[in-house]
Amino acid sequence: MAHATATVNGVIIAETDDYETVEGNIYFPPAAIKQEYFTPTDTHTVCGWKGTASYYTVDIGDGNPLSDAAWYYPEPMDAAANIKGYIAFYANKVDISA
Repeated sequence: MAHATATVNGVIIAETDDYETVEGNIYFPPAAIKQEYFTPTDTHTVCGWKGTASYYTVDIGDGNPLSDAAWYYPEPMDAAANIKGYIAFYANKVDISA
């Protein structure tokens, strides 16, 4: 498995060698994110097979916070149990490499 990195304007916000890929998105384990850049939001969406997602705003301190740029499933459905608590990012807001 390749090393995965998530960056915003060159600042690493998450990196790991242990991740899950679902529907083309890399899901980073909770320990892989740099928590100081993440603020929970009140946004929630529902996926028919994964369950209810919660979101984070990502803010690297550059005056341009990225609202709801990351999501995770705190209590996923059984079919998505492998990504419980793992964090994924919108590719149009965060640069992902693996």
